[in-house]
Amino acid sequence: MTDQNQQAVTKKEPTQSERFMTKVIAEFGSSVGEVALTNFQKRLAQNYFIALDSVLKTTEEKRLKKSEKYRDQLPVTWANVNMDKLSRDVVAYARIGFDPAQPNHINLVPFKNNNTGKYDIGFIEGYRGLELKSVKYGLDVPDHVTIELVYSNDYFAPIKKDANHPQDSYEFEIKNPFDRGMILGGFYYHSYTKVPEKNKLVMMTLKEIEKRKPDHASPEFWGGEKDKWEWDPKANKNVKKGTEKVEGWYDKMCWKTIYRAAHSDITIDSQKIDDDYLRLKQMESEFAEAEVEREIGANANKNVIDITPPGEPEESASDAESSVPQQNSDSGEQPEMNFEDFSSDVPPMESAGSSPETW
Repeated sequence: MTDQNQQAVTKKEPTQSERFMTKVIAEFGSSVGEVALTNFQKRLAQNYFIALDSVLKTTEEKRLKKSEKYRDQLPVTWANVNMDKLSRDVVAYARIGFDPAQPNHINLVPFKNNNTGKYDIGFIEGYRGLELKSVKYGLDVPDHVTIELVYSNDYFAPIKKDANHPQDSYEFEIKNPFDRGMILGGFYYHSYTKVPEKNKLVMMTLKEIEKRKPDHASPEFWGGEKDKWEWDPKANKNVKKGTEKVEGWYDKMCWKTIYRAAHSDITIDSQKIDDDYLRLKQMESEFAEAEVEREIGANANKNVIDITPPGEPEESASDAESSVPQQNSDSGEQPEMNFEDFSSDVPPMESAGSSPETW
């Protein structure tokens, strides 16, 4: 047989995208009883592949930039991803409607599973994703949810339900939109058109908002000071050169914190809970446990172990933010962004200097 004929009969290896879709299609078939995916489901599955492919490449680049002393030896590549678990998770999130191509829906975070020697993928819900979940599974979903920050130059008068007022209400006026003063707090308002007696007004002081701020919130989001790093040619690495002040997006973070609180306050209807929702809660629990293990390992020989669970407070965008393994500050390398700031709903490997509207 000629070389040309041999090449013709050689089986073409499927691409990583094709292997991914095959796993997802098989999982869809086993979970819903049929193999055929709708066009919408196919598009979502493709979006998950595109998003994760980008995250894996960026994470691997960051891994390679670390010195060998602090670098995990397992490359962050598709070959080292737990595909069985990933396909199950993607199906659950896709069936709920989370779309990684949409801003603030869902963020993907690779983390090492020491039990399997593979990378699992954590799914961090953005504030829009939290809204999507509350609307789909909520017991008594409001017709409208209002979220507002209140500044010192605004006029705000709450009206709580009592003997003289049949429903919660409020008066709110922005007197000077271009000089609203300092943030005093904020509120959210659940309104029901047909049954206004169920309207609900919840106020949050600035102190209550900042309670949901992660312990290690990134100054790129919340503002404040951060370490300043510069390249040292002699040491051939980044070295710390004092601190610098960062303005961040403080107002936006406070608003997102209230937004997350508003949708977290919608009770889940147990009759609407399905296998996808249960799978989602299981994944959240697994990711939280993995984070605890990482924190214990990172602080095993230190006096204090300070664990901030992922999820709420946010992102804390309102309430949530998750965390990602932090670079050891003694490594002489610039630390990576902490996923606890997902309170901010910033895509895992997104530039910290980008506008919050893209988060």
